[in-house]
Amino acid sequence: MFQIGCHLSSTKGYLAMGKQALRLGANTFQFFTRNPRGGAAKAVDEADIAAFCAFAKENGIQHIVAHAPYTLNPCAAEEKTLQFALRVLQEDLALLSRLPMAYYNFHPGSHVKQGEKVGIEKISSALNAVLLPEQTTTVLLETMAGKGTEVGRTFEELRAIIDGVEEKARMGVCLDTCHVFDGGYDIVRNLDAVLEEFEKQIGLERLKAIHLNDSKNPLGSHKDRHACIGEGEIGLDAIVSVINHPQLKDLPFVLETPNELPGYAREIALLRSNRKEP
Repeated sequence: MFQIGCHLSSTKGYLAMGKQALRLGANTFQFFTRNPRGGAAKAVDEADIAAFCAFAKENGIQHIVAHAPYTLNPCAAEEKTLQFALRVLQEDLALLSRLPMAYYNFHPGSHVKQGEKVGIEKISSALNAVLLPEQTTTVLLETMAGKGTEVGRTFEELRAIIDGVEEKARMGVCLDTCHVFDGGYDIVRNLDAVLEEFEKQIGLERLKAIHLNDSKNPLGSHKDRHACIGEGEIGLDAIVSVINHPQLKDLPFVLETPNELPGYAREIALLRSNRKEP
């Protein structure tokens, strides 16, 4: 099944997001677990969660993606920021234990001039503090563009984080097409080679979701500026190759393009029209 969706606002609840996704022609979606620039989580609405889980089962929603706030930085230099990251991770994982179809995606963080090695060690340590054997949610490290002191630009850095995590069975990766392109991986001309490198460094079995975005910047720019599908340096043909690639085609694809809902609906329809089904 082609799983395609977009980022939706969670302010009206999970059931409302599920219904909105279907109206857009989607069968998956992404949402922030809390304000992306803030800290406080909403109170858990058990009735809404139960209603959404039933709705998802009835309508073939296999996976959704929960996105941590941008303020989460588990490799920060300041202790206050580290403690905030641990609290958010713990709270979000407790919430997502109620949503069995949800992946939990987060930006690995910025080492803030401490160096990649220290940053990687701190991220692994934070995950070891919050991941428990009884948890079932898969946590996704997002591939990053490499701006500033971001950790996670290379597949080697993501592998190093996973290597330091004790509960490796709970770890996966979300590949962002804009980020990897801006990070220097040429998915336009050498998608197969990029996936071979991913397999070598991480293993394709850990690739669980894809953020589907065009890029306003050329290959290797390290700037992370998303563009609408077909309107950037990646281009429609390359995006179509991603959604139809035999090693990627069954993953959930989530649009994070600079769109309002009508724009998302157009892009979902465009991608559906270019999907090659067996």
